[in-house]
Amino acid sequence: MSLKTFFSRALAATTLGAAVFMAPAALAQSASHTLVDPAQPSDTAGKTEVLEFFAYSCPHCAAMEPLVEKWAKTLPEDTVLKRVPVAFNASMADLQKLYYSLESLGRLDLHPAVFKAIHQERKRIYTQDAIIDWVAEQGVDKAKFESVFKSFGVQTKIARANELTETYGVQGTPSLAVGGKYLVSPSMTGSYQGTIDEAQRLLESLKK
Repeated sequence: MSLKTFFSRALAATTLGAAVFMAPAALAQSASHTLVDPAQPSDTAGKTEVLEFFAYSCPHCAAMEPLVEKWAKTLPEDTVLKRVPVAFNASMADLQKLYYSLESLGRLDLHPAVFKAIHQERKRIYTQDAIIDWVAEQGVDKAKFESVFKSFGVQTKIARANELTETYGVQGTPSLAVGGKYLVSPSMTGSYQGTIDEAQRLLESLKK
């Protein structure tokens, strides 16, 4: 089996199952990326955005995340990496809430620990109660986290994440959107590093 075949379009569903979002925007296919049509504006004023579509339940996201972290440190000042947690079905929504709750509390230092807990330690932190208990074990105030987890602010961010997932036509994770114009993933490039390299190439093409 080739590496490209190995990466299915429902990568995020390995643990939880998936229902694929269909994009309203037409995507022009190429060998190593798709073209987003129409191109999407940046949510960050004055910055070129790289969107990382991921799911905590996706083992390929867990494998590629260290490469994304390393690459993010090399991005120019006018470029920002934004993570977008994806839910291919309702059972994945609590993991979206987990990411945005950590972000709201300034505890994204725990982002890699979530991947480790799920994929290395085999902890089933997929539901609200399990997530809240796990986060409390990491030293985060349980009541404060639970309040943020259930907040309107987090729900608003999830609504935007779902909108972006649909608009960009994301059919599997991990996927990277570059400058609102391009979408690239391991299923297109055949490897994790190849995905990073292609995203870098596309980013440089936008700067010319």
